[in-house]
Amino acid sequence: MTGSPPPAPSRVAVVTGGSRGIGRGIVAELAAIGYSVAINYREDHAAAEACRREAEARGAPTASTFRADVAGLADGRRLLGEVLARFGRIDLWVNNAGVAPAARLDLLEATPESWDRVLGTNLRGPFFLTQAVASELIRLREGGIVPDPQVVFITSVSSAFASVNRADYCVAKAGLSMVAQLFAARLAPHGIRVYEVRPGIIDTDMTRPVHDAYSERLAAGLAPIRRWGTPEDVGRAVAALAAGSLGYSTGEVIHVDGGMHLRTL
Repeated sequence: MTGSPPPAPSRVAVVTGGSRGIGRGIVAELAAIGYSVAINYREDHAAAEACRREAEARGAPTASTFRADVAGLADGRRLLGEVLARFGRIDLWVNNAGVAPAARLDLLEATPESWDRVLGTNLRGPFFLTQAVASELIRLREGGIVPDPQVVFITSVSSAFASVNRADYCVAKAGLSMVAQLFAARLAPHGIRVYEVRPGIIDTDMTRPVHDAYSERLAAGLAPIRRWGTPEDVGRAVAALAAGSLGYSTGEVIHVDGGMHLRTL
């Protein structure tokens, strides 16, 4: 954990998997609207530190990095405890951390090992971590410390689009979409809003191996807006939620996919 001590309390956002890709885009956009940010990372400390410096340059009152593997339940709880010890509050928790399958395998060749790895990080970890986070957010709101806590889940168009060579990833993201609905329903009576942000084809390290193939498909109309999405596109959607723009909504699915989800003839 690194970074200078925070000044007077400001709104605090936690972004899991925040050091790279979509997570880094989210951190940058939250920093730009004045959030202090807790940047969770698993391995790449240098990337996390670069993200921290960028967040401070973009306007974050303070930014700190926290190493934890959210697939591990004990690690996730330690992350939560360290963030609270550091900042004393959490206004926004963004469940972003995720992994792709190590190899794209046909549905008939999918392995238990890949299944356990992908669902552990993309579904099991976020579910139980959010369970712990929710209890703390209830405490913070009822204690008058955080007036408007929110939780955001970053899922994927794979929640609804079947890719037969990524069964584990699709199942994990579909499950996470339901997790978002469950927490939205459960936490609304406590004044805590929950949202799902569902990105489409986003230009990150995760999609780099299929960049050429998807570039061709996007140019051919895979999405009505015929370009790659960027981490900043996703970050701006999260920032809009963080700013309270949907104060009378919860459980909403915010598509950031260039219109890919539209059914057209």
